[in-house]
Amino acid sequence: MTIELNKEIDETRQGEATVIETTPSSNGKKLYVESYGCAMNFADSEVVASILAKEGYATTADVEEADVVLINTCSIRENAESRVRNRLTNFKSRKQRQPGLVVGILGCMAERLKKDLLEEEKLVDLVAGPDAYRDLPGLIEEVESGQKAVNVLLSRDETYADISPIRLDKNGVSSFVSITRGCDNMCSFCVVPFTRGRERSRDPQTIYNECKDLFDQGYREVTLLGQNVDSYRWNMTSKGEIKDATKPTTNFAELMDMVAGISPHLRIRFSTSHPKDMTDEVLEVIAKHENICNYIHLPVQSGNTNVLDRMNRSYTREWYLGRIEAIRRIIPDCAISTDIISGFCDETEEEHNDTISLMKEVKWDFAYMYKYSERPKTLAERRFEDNVPDDVKGKRLTEIIDLQQVHSLEANQRHVGKIQKVLIEGRSKRSEDFLAGRNDHNVKVVFPKGEFSKGDYVMVNITDCTAATLLGEVVELVNQD
Repeated sequence: MTIELNKEIDETRQGEATVIETTPSSNGKKLYVESYGCAMNFADSEVVASILAKEGYATTADVEEADVVLINTCSIRENAESRVRNRLTNFKSRKQRQPGLVVGILGCMAERLKKDLLEEEKLVDLVAGPDAYRDLPGLIEEVESGQKAVNVLLSRDETYADISPIRLDKNGVSSFVSITRGCDNMCSFCVVPFTRGRERSRDPQTIYNECKDLFDQGYREVTLLGQNVDSYRWNMTSKGEIKDATKPTTNFAELMDMVAGISPHLRIRFSTSHPKDMTDEVLEVIAKHENICNYIHLPVQSGNTNVLDRMNRSYTREWYLGRIEAIRRIIPDCAISTDIISGFCDETEEEHNDTISLMKEVKWDFAYMYKYSERPKTLAERRFEDNVPDDVKGKRLTEIIDLQQVHSLEANQRHVGKIQKVLIEGRSKRSEDFLAGRNDHNVKVVFPKGEFSKGDYVMVNITDCTAATLLGEVVELVNQD
């Protein structure tokens, strides 16, 4: 069970698929991609589309006309894997009607389940891990020649920095830009280090160029992506040592400073931060630039230090509270969200109550909340027993959700009566007469559409709210000249 009180679409937490948009054809073959999981997966799908476009493949939003179907998978939650299996079963029956159809899986499920899906269940024709996307044209050729095709090798160097992604998002206003791949944190509940490999940072100049190109195309917001953006280090080891003395070094604060300088009309967001690595330097850069949003997602996972130790999170409750204090001191008007896991291995009622007390102390603006589900190949699977009964997990999660609902409503009520800058992302899902966008704090704002357009910045007077959304009236269109 996963509950989120944020308004932003985040496929990791919702466990839903994102389907790519249609792009022009050049060789008559069409590619259909579904992305499950995090924003990193969606960004990867854009890289895949770019690689295959060079081989003549058009992307299509209609699966019925596709020659190649690729499912970009997620292993973070059991629910995501179940949805992917169900989807692949549907495609298997379709292959009986269309024998030439190529079906493959990409991403985090690829390495872990390659044998099951490729050989035993025969649900797919090819399997490609997160670092093998350059090989997709060759893998597809292998399948078309009657072979099964697999490449799940992880790389210490691959960042796809030289590939210009085909933008497949729906709104043309906001986009994801990957700055790192992989992860060196070994959180005991997480499978990412085993499915995406070791952490490596992308050349900052390529990141700057991609963000500038997006702005020149009309995009007005970029989200810098990494499993742990705060540990971004170009030309540095994880210990901060210089790799090549002939080249400059860049840390995350310096990278954000670079990107923010592209234009004051390009909003900068980032995800995700790790409490052990978030420095005051990063916070000071956020405070320095008006176009870096005053919003930080800082996962805590648990409010108890012993549980954090079992999770191998490398910080204590007190350290986390110290980072919260620093955020509110350096960026007084900053929204903060978090992740919370209920029912981790051996969690006692007292340890759960420490999470509740931390929630009351911090009062996050919103949160992503989960029951713990054991993932294969993680440290937790090897070291601990998943021994908190499911009904206890559910009871604790409900308590967490109910309290966060109160805090989210309180946070949104503080916006009522204020005039806030909103970037319009498109029409409201509930009515064609309303538009929707997000404010600096990453809260969804809905207002009458008037004569405004997607991509406009508007000043909105907030008149009402729910725990999830702000409602208001536009008072002014912001001049972007």
